[in-house]
Parts: sequence; C-alpha cells; structure tokens
Amino acid sequence: MDNLQCCVTSCERPLDQTYWDSQYQSNTIGWDLGEVSPPLKSYINTLENKDVRILIPGCGNTYEAEYILELGFTNVTVIDIAPTLVENLKTKFKDNPNINIVLGDFFEHQGVYDIILEQTFFCALPPTIRQKYVWKMHQLLAEKGKIAGLLFNRTFESGPPFGGSQEEYTLLFQQAFHFLKMDVCQNSAAPRAGSELFIELQKNSEVLVNLYTFEGITCSGCKNTVSEKFATIEGILNVSMSSDFAEVLIVSQNEVALEALQNEIAYDVKYKIEKI
Repeated sequence: MDNLQCCVTSCERPLDQTYWDSQYQSNTIGWDLGEVSPPLKSYINTLENKDVRILIPGCGNTYEAEYILELGFTNVTVIDIAPTLVENLKTKFKDNPNINIVLGDFFEHQGVYDIILEQTFFCALPPTIRQKYVWKMHQLLAEKGKIAGLLFNRTFESGPPFGGSQEEYTLLFQQAFHFLKMDVCQNSAAPRAGSELFIELQKNSEVLVNLYTFEGITCSGCKNTVSEKFATIEGILNVSMSSDFAEVLIVSQNEVALEALQNEIAYDVKYKIEKI
C-alpha cells in the first residue's frame, strides 16, 4: 500500500491549492492507478442513460471520465483545485464537447447532478471536513441522485490519504442518504485489495441537511453531550460533529430554529452555534 502515499514533503502542510498543485508539478501522484478503478468501471457499465448528469470531484487524471466519454455519455463535469492538472485536462479533452472541466473548490461549486463518482476524493480531504462533505454532496445531488464509488476501509498512520471504517461512514451518512450499498469491495485494484468499500448512496430528498459552525467545545465528552442534546429536539434525525468540534451536521425532518439549538447549549456561555 506504500504507493498510496501522495507526498514527499510533510503532510502537516495545509491541503490547499498550492499543496495539490505541487503534487502534479512534481508528478508525486502515488495514488494514481493509471487506469479506471475496476469497481468504478463495473459500476459505470451498469449505467444505461447516456445523458445522466455526472460529477467527478477531485478528479485527478480522471481515467473514469475518459472511459465514460468513450461509452458515449454526454454530460460529464470534473472539478479539481490544482491548476496544473486542470490545464492538462483541458488540453487532453479540448475536442470533446461532452465534458466540462472546472478549476475550483468543490465546496463552492454549484450545480445539479444525478450521479457523483467518488474516487480518492473523500480520503484526500482533512477528516475535519467530512461533515461538510456530506452537506455539500446532498446539496449538489438531484432528487434520487446518488454518490457511487470507493471509500477506504482501513486507517493510515498519516495522510493523505485518510482512512476510516464502515461504522464511521454509517454514522456520518445516515438519514441524509439511503444506503443502497456499502460492502467490502471484491474487485479492487491490486494495490488496494481488501482495503476498500464500494458505496452507492441515494439522496434522501425528504429531509433537510444543514451545516453549522460551533464554538466552545474542547473535548470529546462535551462533543458527545452537545450532540445528544441536539438529538432530543423534535424532528432531528441525525447529529454529527466534526473531529475538531468546529462544525455540526444536522439532518432533520423540518427546519430547526437556530434559537432552539442555542437554547440546548445555553448551559455553557462559551458555546455558540451559527448556520452556514
């Protein structure tokens, strides 16, 4: 699994545009398989509607998009934050009108998609923004839209990549998405054999998914207490707080008044919550 390491410099550097662009400038892209990931290839082969709106975030060299276009799909968008990569992709696909190549931050992207393909994007993000990932995915997907792809089912000493477990992902995505599939992958590429889950998650369009900033928490015990208090509010279905205690994802049946959330944490004057 050593070839999954992406960087030759300290991964304590901010994982920002400069960081990722430097990986492509130096060709330090150990995560790159050089081909379509076999599980994603198998999934793509099941798609019948060639006009389905597909997004690939953190697309990298995007062999998946290349394969999709070869099959005749007409509406593919790829987005990445690295300018060097994006310029290469624009050259590579310059004669193909069926792909939209976007240089930008996924979390600022606007659009509506039927399928979002997940391939080494989630694992490249700092774990502190996983709640934000769920929130943004829910925003971008059309009614009954799906996330499909791969998540690591293992941990790493450092990252990126950053790993996780099926239990963690279940707690993170529950209620916001219907779990059509989350199974140990049987046809992973050789370097990743036994370490991946294949997921197919369908947007739950009957709920609201909101993200909030949170101030004041400094320990896991307080995080759990606040999460439990929020979960008792009528209509709230799931509460997930980021590992740095800075953001809270709330899935609810209806809009929850900010005042109701603030009232639940009024016992500590340090606690403040604001909707993003």
